[in-house]
Parts: sequence; structure tokens; C-alpha cells
Amino acid sequence: MNMVAINDFHGHIEKEQFNLTRAGIATPQTVTGGGIEVLGAYLQAWRQQDKDLLFVGGGDLIGASPGISSLFADEPTLEALGRMGLRVSALGNHEFDQGVQELRRQMQGGCDSPRPDKACKFNGEFSGAKFKYIAANVLDKASGNPYFAAYHIEHVKGVKIGFIGAVLRDTPMMVARENVKELRFIDEAEAINQAIPALKAQGVSVFIVLIHEGGTTTEAFDQPACTQLKGPIVNIVKRLDPAIKLIVSGHSHTGFTCQVEGRLVTQAQMYGHLLTRFRLTIDPIHHQVQEISAVNLPMTPSTEPIPQEMTGLIERARELSHAIITQPIARLAVATLSRKMNDAGESPLGNVVADAQLEAVKSLGAEIALMNNKGIRGNLETVGGNMSTYGQTSSVLPFGNTLVLMSFTGAQLRTLLEEQMWVDEESPDGRNVLQVSEGLTYTWDKQRPIGQRVLPETLKLNGVAIDNARTYRIVANNFIAGGGDRIPTFLKATDVIDTGIKDLDVFIHYVKVREAAGTPVGSLQAAGRVKRIN
Repeated sequence: MNMVAINDFHGHIEKEQFNLTRAGIATPQTVTGGGIEVLGAYLQAWRQQDKDLLFVGGGDLIGASPGISSLFADEPTLEALGRMGLRVSALGNHEFDQGVQELRRQMQGGCDSPRPDKACKFNGEFSGAKFKYIAANVLDKASGNPYFAAYHIEHVKGVKIGFIGAVLRDTPMMVARENVKELRFIDEAEAINQAIPALKAQGVSVFIVLIHEGGTTTEAFDQPACTQLKGPIVNIVKRLDPAIKLIVSGHSHTGFTCQVEGRLVTQAQMYGHLLTRFRLTIDPIHHQVQEISAVNLPMTPSTEPIPQEMTGLIERARELSHAIITQPIARLAVATLSRKMNDAGESPLGNVVADAQLEAVKSLGAEIALMNNKGIRGNLETVGGNMSTYGQTSSVLPFGNTLVLMSFTGAQLRTLLEEQMWVDEESPDGRNVLQVSEGLTYTWDKQRPIGQRVLPETLKLNGVAIDNARTYRIVANNFIAGGGDRIPTFLKATDVIDTGIKDLDVFIHYVKVREAAGTPVGSLQAAGRVKRIN
């Protein structure tokens, strides 16, 4: 049985530049590839070798997408994946970005959407994804029943293959809570194991997990049978039913083919830069897996012919989106406004986003803006003369979050800034630092324990020490205001007002005003509002 997997595609339907660091080669290589034309060419060629080839996904296929897909509610991406023969995918946290109603529409079709300006604007109608989304660990809060299908069965060469899906249990911390308020996310391994008896009862003897949870390794994406995998996926895999031998993962945007206690665990980075190609040898009599091999392959252009339907789809998406994507916004002071954080956790782009949000609601009493860096999805690149465009800008802030105005005491603000530095396998140094608006400054010490890292005397607003007893009006997006990114003190806010103002609209207005005033935004270095010692 031959199989190919993709994860964390995020609507990157166009080819793009990316870096690859191969096993045994220290210097990264910059290549151009990915996109539906290149992916389609490989899949078409592989299917000519085996018509029964399965194409599967590890979640986050949509959401946080470039404008060429997001302008049309990711319908171009879903259509392309269907045409490429995707059969089944785990749900990822980003599939929930627009709420359950919109996810259902994307799965089943129709135009009744909370985004009427985007839905069905690509083809005039939308028939839904042509593949199955599965998630065993998502329950309806009211009934306690599974909300989505837990598994999917494929018949390949006379063998029943059971795919079991799961999405990370922490999804409510990764999306706006309002979007998943009717759902309960349970332990991934327990939910996966609970699906095994039902599959066995239907004659399934080969079990493959598709899970949107991941890990990291220092080993290269093409290192065979890597052994240094760390992260949440490891503990999940160790608790899975022994019948499961293959786990296709996602979420951590890392490429690996690793062994964990005799099981193969894989991931193919992100954006279609890699695909994982599998070969399973199965006993034709007892239908037991005898051998599994996997390799991560870079999706650089090949000599294989590009499917015409992929070219037609991408050309249509470009034609429909061109006028919007290329629309000039404002000139910046730099060619690239970077989201890369310095050692203190501050970024030049984060400075501008926070400043824009504060400026937007100052008239409502806001004094401080806080922005999660993970909500900034990429650098703000410009075209000739440092001109930013709508396409690039919308890719930086793709979620359509709204600004929420809240009250906190100075003591709560201190607690909140401590909570931002949580530690897990993805962030071992606790550097999940919020981007702050101009005027708020503080210093933190990496060597101090979590919960005591912010030096109390350094926390100031406009040079004045934060008063623990005083109330401050703070603005943040609705995602972190709802407790996202594991900062629970946001849920203790008082006098909460969701302004309904969109973060992207605010950012665009701010950079336009700054250019018109002769002070275009942007710098090569962060402003130094947050400092770190040790």
C-alpha cells in the first residue's frame, strides 16, 4: 500500500521560496516549490505507478492562509485538495478559526456563511470538501456524543485501512473560545484507543492515526528513523493501542520520520514544502502490517507534467484576487517589517501591530495594547519602494480578530505578564512574550522561576511605575481576551467591551495615517520596550 501525507498546508496554493536543511548538510538551501501545481504533478505521477495510492492529511489544511485563498473562505484550497484526491484528514485547530458553523459549511457545502463577503465568491457556489475530516476526541458538550466522525475506512487492495483522527486537546487555547464553546476536547490517546473496537468489528486490521499535534527534533527532515523527537506527540504515542503502528502528525511545522517505541511517527513541515511518502507491506492473508517505510520529499518542481486542472484553478484564483491583493496600502520605512522576536521576545512588526491597536481605541480610554506574536503570521513584505499591499498585510493578520477593551488592576497586569511565559516542549525557555504598545516597559530575568520573572520595579507606563491598586484600560484581540495562548488572567477582566473593530482594518488605517503624516512605520530592530537579562 502506498500513501502520501500533507499537514499544515494553510492554504498555500501558490509556490514560494523556502529553506531546507538536509541530513548531513549544515548549510540551508533556498529553493522554490510547493503550491498546488507542483503537488499535483507529483501526486499524478505517483498515481500512475499505483492507482490505489492514498492521499491523507494531518490538519490545518486551511486557516491562517494567504489572501489568494483566504479571500474566498479557503474554497480554492479545499477544491484543490479534493481534485488532488485527498481522502481523509484530521481536523486541526485552524479549521476552527471561523467557528463550527463555518467549518460545517466548508465540510458539507453551501453558501450560508458568517463570511458572506467571501463564501461562494470563487465559483458562485460551493459543494464542500471532497474528503472526510475526522476527530475522535471532539465531543458535543450538551450530549457528550462525538461531534465529528472519529474514523474513516478505506479499502485498498482487498485490505480495510482504518484512519483515526484527533486534534490537540488544547484547541480551545488556540482559537477564540466563542468558536468552540459548544465543544469539549478530550485526551487524544484515550479517544483514539476507544475507536479501535468499532473498527475491528468492521474487519479493520490496519490502523493509522492522523493527529494534529506534534513535536520537534534537532534532526533533519530527511533523517531516516530519527530518535530525538520531543513534544506532546511523544506521550500520546506511548499511550496508544499496540495495534497502531503509524502516526501521521501536524501542528509543530517540523519535518521528521521518527521511531517512538517501535512506532513510526511522521510530519511534513508546513505549507506543502514537503510531502511524506509511505510504503506499507501488509500480509495478504492475515492483513497485518509487516513493514512501513517513510520519506519526506521536498516539493520542488519536477519534470512531471502539471495537471491542467491545477493550473486552471490557480489562474482563476489569481485573476479573481489580483486587484485586491495588489492594492497598495502604504509605504513603510523598511523593505521587510519582521515578526522575528529578539532575545527579549519583542519584534519590530509586533511593535507596530500593538501601537495600531492602542491608537484605534485610545478615544475609548485605552492605555495599553497587548498582542500575541503567534497571531502575527509572517513578516510584512513590501514591493518596490517599500510599498505594502493588501495581500501581504492580510496574510500578516489573517484571523479577522476583533479588539476587546478591558479593565485590569496593576496587580493583575503583573500576573498576566508572568503567565505569558509558560513553558512546554514547544517553548522550553518560556519566551511567549506579548507584544506591547509604546509606553509600556519592563525587564524580565530568564534565570528566575516562572511566575517571578518580571522585575517588579521595572514595570512602567510612560515612565511611571505600575500601581498595583490602580485600574488600567487594556486592549487586546478577542482570541487572547478569551484566555487563548494560556493566559488565564485575561478571563478575570472587568468592564469588557468587544468593540467589533477588526485588527486588520486597524492596522491598515494606522500605517496609512503614519505614511500621510510623513512618519512611515517600521524599523529593523524592536523598540526595546521589553528587555531581558540573563
